[in-house]
Amino acid sequence: MRGKPSNRPPSREEVLAAVNLTVRDLIAPDLSVLLCGINPGLYSAATGHHFARPGNRFWRALHAAGFTDRVLKPWEETELLANGVGITNLVARATAGAAELTRGELIAGRDRLERKAARYRPRWIAIVGIGAYRVAFERPRATIGKQLELLGGSRLWVLPNPSGLNANHQMPELTRAFRALRNTIF
Repeated sequence: MRGKPSNRPPSREEVLAAVNLTVRDLIAPDLSVLLCGINPGLYSAATGHHFARPGNRFWRALHAAGFTDRVLKPWEETELLANGVGITNLVARATAGAAELTRGELIAGRDRLERKAARYRPRWIAIVGIGAYRVAFERPRATIGKQLELLGGSRLWVLPNPSGLNANHQMPELTRAFRALRNTIF
């Protein structure tokens, strides 16, 4: 079941009720890049929009890297398609944290992502979260940046997780990583 898209902040009750809801893919054929999150958080599922939690730095990183001409709000996400950018997730179901996902779910997510890649043919797929990539793709030593393998004909890139909960990567580092992807694609 999908969260109903909304541009208003969800109530605490709506967030708590969002467990296992999904967020619709933002996808179209022949994108320049399909950004792939780990899975929706409860706040995103409650709003029906990707990377919707106010502390998430995704939208600021996209803008700072030059993907957008301004910082988009999560409910403006469809504007990305005009720039050749889409969004999906490895695992569709919403959880309070990615740590709730199993290894099997992440690997199954990779297989679903491969089918999406074959169907929609994005030039690049960028996994937003190095830890999830390492597990899902069984590459425990993978690093951020361009990967050697293809997925469903698409080239792969790994980005740091922009969640505000991820203290490992600060905004300047996120910007550099997202800009490196943009500079490679465009």
